[in-house]
Amino acid sequence: MSRKTFCSAAVLLLALAPSAYAQDSASDDEDIIIVTGQFLSIDKVNAVKTPTPIINVPQSLSIVGKIQIEDQAFTNIGDITRYTPGLTNSQGEGHRDAIIIRGQQTTADFFQDGIRDDVQYFRPLYNLEQVEILRGSNALLFGRGGTGGIVNRVTKKPVLGDEFTTLNAAIDTFGAFYGAVDTNYTVNDTTGVRLNGFYEELNNHRDFFDGTRFGINPTVRFDVSPQTTIDLSYEYLDDDRVVDRGVPSRNFEGGPDVPLKGFDNTFFGSADENFTTLQAHILRGHVDHKFNEMLRGNFNVQYADYDKLYQNLYASEEVQVGADGRFDQVELDGYRDATDRQNLFFQGNLVGEFETGVIGHTVLVGVEYGNQDTSNARQDTVFEANGDDQLFIDFSDPLDIPAFAFSNASRNRASDVTTFSAYAQNQIDLTDQFKLILGGRYDSFDIAVNDLQANAEFSRKDEEISPRLGAIYKPAENVSIYASYSESFLPRSGDQFLTLDLDSESTRPQSFENREIGAKWDLHSGLSLTGAVFQLDRESYTSVDPENSEQVIVIEGSKTEGAEIQLSGKFTNKWTVNTGYTYLDGRVDRVDGSGTSGNRTRQTPKHTFSLWSQYEINDQIGIGAGATHQGSFFVREDNSVEVPAFIRFDASAYYEVSDDLRLQVNIENLLDTDYFPDAHSNDNISTGAPLNARFSIRQAF
Repeated sequence: MSRKTFCSAAVLLLALAPSAYAQDSASDDEDIIIVTGQFLSIDKVNAVKTPTPIINVPQSLSIVGKIQIEDQAFTNIGDITRYTPGLTNSQGEGHRDAIIIRGQQTTADFFQDGIRDDVQYFRPLYNLEQVEILRGSNALLFGRGGTGGIVNRVTKKPVLGDEFTTLNAAIDTFGAFYGAVDTNYTVNDTTGVRLNGFYEELNNHRDFFDGTRFGINPTVRFDVSPQTTIDLSYEYLDDDRVVDRGVPSRNFEGGPDVPLKGFDNTFFGSADENFTTLQAHILRGHVDHKFNEMLRGNFNVQYADYDKLYQNLYASEEVQVGADGRFDQVELDGYRDATDRQNLFFQGNLVGEFETGVIGHTVLVGVEYGNQDTSNARQDTVFEANGDDQLFIDFSDPLDIPAFAFSNASRNRASDVTTFSAYAQNQIDLTDQFKLILGGRYDSFDIAVNDLQANAEFSRKDEEISPRLGAIYKPAENVSIYASYSESFLPRSGDQFLTLDLDSESTRPQSFENREIGAKWDLHSGLSLTGAVFQLDRESYTSVDPENSEQVIVIEGSKTEGAEIQLSGKFTNKWTVNTGYTYLDGRVDRVDGSGTSGNRTRQTPKHTFSLWSQYEINDQIGIGAGATHQGSFFVREDNSVEVPAFIRFDASAYYEVSDDLRLQVNIENLLDTDYFPDAHSNDNISTGAPLNARFSIRQAF
């Protein structure tokens, strides 16, 4: 980031201080109220791992709670990204969560209760207390990855001394149906049980798309003593759906190619052969122990078994246009991919709060061990007409799919990844106004690969140290101004490793540096204003080859400069608002041999904006309205296909029939805008849903 940018940002952020300082400082009682909704308690195995109020965390972060999830009828991670600064959604080939955080695409930087959750699937929201999004490199707290940021899902836990049951049901105008149950039962004074479950039938505006998914998550809590709590949980997930990779692009004279318009419902695949299935068994254990008033610790263990399969046909090249200007041919490609993975993680943390003289310390010390055993096999399509994996066919709606089979074995590999990490961090309270954050993490990453098809073996070990530095100035109790520096790295592991050549150069880790300055201002007990400017440097990463979507290319570096601002909370007891704006300028530094240095980074719109406002008219009726704007972006680093900008409006209304019964309607795309929300490759671009509504009912007992 240039010196001019930093100086301008610093002046802007410092300008907040006098106004904030003029606000009356909150009393001690008011401080407690402030942190109630925005305090990342260690009891929740939260993202920052220490009992630190948001205002004292030197980086940008957002928390999406279960109330916001219900009010806006969010059903997946993609819904959350649209209303979170710094985040946009990516298509994920129609079979997995994929997001862009500060211009960095990821399918792996997901965590649940602070434990890595990097398998490629769609994550449900049925059992969540809140979703925490930390932006900026986060290796110290989470190890490898965390390049642009991380998403941590915090699950619901038993509440001792309380009993309740809540039922949710919803149906939308496409015919999709959702039902969920959340029940809490107190066995005795020291034992509680909470059960969450859901079932969903999927549907949308796309031809042939459907599917079902369901999950169940029982959790047991034991208060072993006043100092010790144990949580044990099991989760089973089952997801079976059609894989839809959207529409291809078409040539546009005088500029880059654009998404194919006028075919928003057309399915460019096989209604019978495009599908994905997932079965996941996840067991977690958490022990929290308070040694004394100064020292607290927790221990976490997770074992997870994932069985994932997906297969698909998709458009693999821009559409061909005949002499009459009509779209007349499309090229198809496809493959079948099966992955079996077992994850085992152990994590322990100690948090101490003490003073040396007049200086306060909050010290975090932790260790983590992980083992991930993965098997993956891929078969390419073979079309009967030409004996090849790609074939041009005449366009029809629906497509007339020629005979083919998934019969060409292209990959069969097994990998075993073992990691060990040790980390330490000290938040130093020099005075009431000045705080420092100093920390570092050591990671050992050991991968062994057996290429069963090539009868070859490969192994590599990397050791990395990732520092984190931060400084906070608080001109008032409810204001902080901070500067931070952090690093992260990402080895070629798991799913990423499967498509790379087995040589040391192509498997060297990616590295990241994040510089950020920002400010946070708690305007009052329920309303916060935050802002930041940042620069994220990335060295060596991979992208899908624009000429072959099943291959990757290595890009030597990129730089993303940006700024974001968010206002979130309650203006009054009846009026809630959540709004944010992000500016991102991402540029490819070097791409060897491609001549694309200086191009825009993939799927990085310069401007994104979101607003959601909800107002309670009276004790029974409330209304909400919002908008999301996403600027244009290039799908890949070759900048050959540009997805246009759009703005979408949403609305909602609810009626509280009684204290226990609520009726609600959420309307998406109120003005029936034609838009393209996300993409995977230059010829796999999603189409936005037209005007639709979701009707829901919530009954509490």
